[in-house]
Amino acid sequence: MAAVIQLSNIQKSYFMGGQPIPVLKGISLDIFKNEYVALMGPSGSGKSTLMNILGCLDSPTGGSYVLNGKDVSKMPDDDLADVRNTEIGFVFQQFNLLPRLTAAENVALPLVYAGVAKKERIERAMEALNKVGLAERSHHKSNELSGGQIQRVAIARALVNNPSILLADEPTGNLDSKTSVEVMEIFGKIQAAGNTVILVTHEEDIAAYAHRVVRLRDGLIETDKTKEAFMASVHG
Repeated sequence: MAAVIQLSNIQKSYFMGGQPIPVLKGISLDIFKNEYVALMGPSGSGKSTLMNILGCLDSPTGGSYVLNGKDVSKMPDDDLADVRNTEIGFVFQQFNLLPRLTAAENVALPLVYAGVAKKERIERAMEALNKVGLAERSHHKSNELSGGQIQRVAIARALVNNPSILLADEPTGNLDSKTSVEVMEIFGKIQAAGNTVILVTHEEDIAAYAHRVVRLRDGLIETDKTKEAFMASVHG
């Protein structure tokens, strides 16, 4: 089975005062269709930089990134934007909803940029809200929703383009523990329905929802374990 994501010796350096500061030092990783992977690591491990590269928000300074058979590592910004809009759904810790818009209008926003007709936008937005159990709140604005409901709207927005990959960056960081469990159960359902889910977190109990846990340290992969092996190492 071909990998959805193939990273080969990915390197990323930032330049300060003309000096390169290496953040990723050679990451090689394959992620397959319908996998549920958590990326873990302490602050400064490179996980956010890796997430930005996986999400085509940034390009590596070395190595190759093949996404669904296309080498995106050398693509110009305009082409990367097209890949982001069609292949990748993003869920962020900060939700990033527009307060003046209703839940349905927020969910439909990526379809506006994609040039989808209004009738189809509404239908697809309602379908996505239904997947996260929020269809009945479609006309509510974010100040009328709880934190958990707002994050579910954000998940629906990430799903509305039918992306091949869902990227979630610390998606429970602003939620209480009960709401976090509800949101993580939704990610489980999304993965069970056929999506590839990649989760970035520093919390072991959140990483444990994934089926595979990749731990980064100092810009390199430290461990790559199945959920069972990860749980054994945490509780061992």
